[in-house]
Amino acid sequence: MRIAILGLGRIGAFHAETLSRLDTVESLLVSDPSGRAAAAAAERFGAEVAASPEAVFAAGVDGIVVAAATDAHPELILAAVEAGIPVFCEKPVARTMEQGVKVFHAVQDRGVPVQIGYQRRFDAGFAAARAAVRSGALGTLHTVRSTTLDPEPPPAAYIAASGGIFRDCAVHDFDIIRWVTGREVTEVYATGGNRGAAYIEDAGDADTTGAVLTLDDGTIAVVSNSRHNGRGYDVRMELHGFTDSLAVGLDDKLPLRSAEPGVSFPAGTPHTFFMDRFADAYRAELVAFTEVVAGGRPSPCTVEDALEAGWIAEACTRSLHEHRPVRVEDVRTV
Repeated sequence: MRIAILGLGRIGAFHAETLSRLDTVESLLVSDPSGRAAAAAAERFGAEVAASPEAVFAAGVDGIVVAAATDAHPELILAAVEAGIPVFCEKPVARTMEQGVKVFHAVQDRGVPVQIGYQRRFDAGFAAARAAVRSGALGTLHTVRSTTLDPEPPPAAYIAASGGIFRDCAVHDFDIIRWVTGREVTEVYATGGNRGAAYIEDAGDADTTGAVLTLDDGTIAVVSNSRHNGRGYDVRMELHGFTDSLAVGLDDKLPLRSAEPGVSFPAGTPHTFFMDRFADAYRAELVAFTEVVAGGRPSPCTVEDALEAGWIAEACTRSLHEHRPVRVEDVRTV
């Protein structure tokens, strides 16, 4: 198959490398506003260069990977669907939920698959946790804990355009909680604070947050996020049931040390970067996309899935600012 990649920044270049190594991908077409980035990717991965997205659509491709800036996501998704080309797009669907809802309505019932990039769904640990929940091995689930702690905050310009920590960071926790448990979030209560970079507070955001989510079967999920975790990049999930408990992320690169005497776990070098922690998952999600392009499976993460995580983020953002519980239905517009 012939796959195009729009956007060749850090994640776009990683996707280009992944696709260039797949036997099912016969050729790559790349495009980026920076001609230098496109030329470098073409030379490195043996790809052709298209001068613009319009040139990509005119060139004839079987699938499109969108790794461009967030503001370009809606237009590129819609253009691909209009052309009848399966499309993979990094999250979010759009900068705002209003724009995301418009995309959802435009692609609904069009019969063209759209896959949104929530890579944790393709991580081996999270997949095993989902299987354990679905098999009943844990018994009745009563508590979930999900953690995403960044080693240091992004630059001020990124924070100002991010939409806030719940929409930018915690949304991964919200998506994976839905995916692993198979349940929906009905109500949230969120809190947060600022102990570090002043520019985060100046942007009206928090650098450290906690949220309690009530799922539709009564399970309680606790989500912790921070922009400051000096030991490394910490992504974990705990699932506690009446029969058994299970954890994701307890490997030798866990950025945590034990205070217990004689305990050496974890013994490895801590994770410090999300693309290191989830390198295999990023590759697996693109393999899945090639299967979507080939017609072998439906989209494993739809626009609707992405919007559901987005509504939880909206509810948490409102809860943080209004200091009260918020029902997800109260922020939903579709």
